[in-house]
Amino acid sequence: MEEEFHELTDRVRGELRSPQDLVAYERLLGLARKNTPAGREELARMLVAVERPLWAREIAAFVLGCAGDKRAFETLVLLLNYREPVRCATAAHALGRLGDPRTARAAAALATNPLRTAYALHPVRLLAELRAPQSVPALIATLERLLTPHNPYWRVSLACVEGLGALGDRRAVPALTAAAAHPRLAAAAAASLARLGVHEDVTAGDGAEVDATAGNGAGATAGKGAEATAGNGAGPPDGPDA
Repeated sequence: MEEEFHELTDRVRGELRSPQDLVAYERLLGLARKNTPAGREELARMLVAVERPLWAREIAAFVLGCAGDKRAFETLVLLLNYREPVRCATAAHALGRLGDPRTARAAAALATNPLRTAYALHPVRLLAELRAPQSVPALIATLERLLTPHNPYWRVSLACVEGLGALGDRRAVPALTAAAAHPRLAAAAAASLARLGVHEDVTAGDGAEVDATAGNGAGATAGKGAEATAGNGAGPPDGPDA
């Protein structure tokens, strides 16, 4: 948790607006580092206290979630669906370590909700990490819904393709084969199909053939590029290209 915790606290420090904020911030960090039952109780109370800033609840939920304290669940799910991708990523990291059986159901609901597609990238990635019974059906459903011309949420589609390849479930073959017809997804779809043991060539949307045995290097590169360009502003994390 150390690296992610430092990234979180460094980011939050830039959100402090007053000396009182700084005092509260330092106290939170002290509670997190002590990691005592009494400290976790105080952090849990912070999640439900009124008029607490979002950054304070985010730190408390992250620390509790990584410690496996299920009292963090509701706050982390709220942050998983937040408008700022950087908060979604932090919440997904903690939820992946929380060990709460509700997590996969919540992530699947967020990923498959057509009204929240702009914020579905991290729920999709979390589903692949969790490897829960809900993961494959949710990723297939999300991918199939997004396989439309001029889809502005292609990064979410790409995450579905890569996640399905990692999960290794052959129920994904039809959706991945369809994804291979889309130029932005073709290389990753071919790599995922290869991981599922599908070795025939598939045809990309521009008519070029993509060898499904080519490995997953292109898909991994695309995924890293998508993450780097997702941004961390207050607007939707995905959208049409310029």
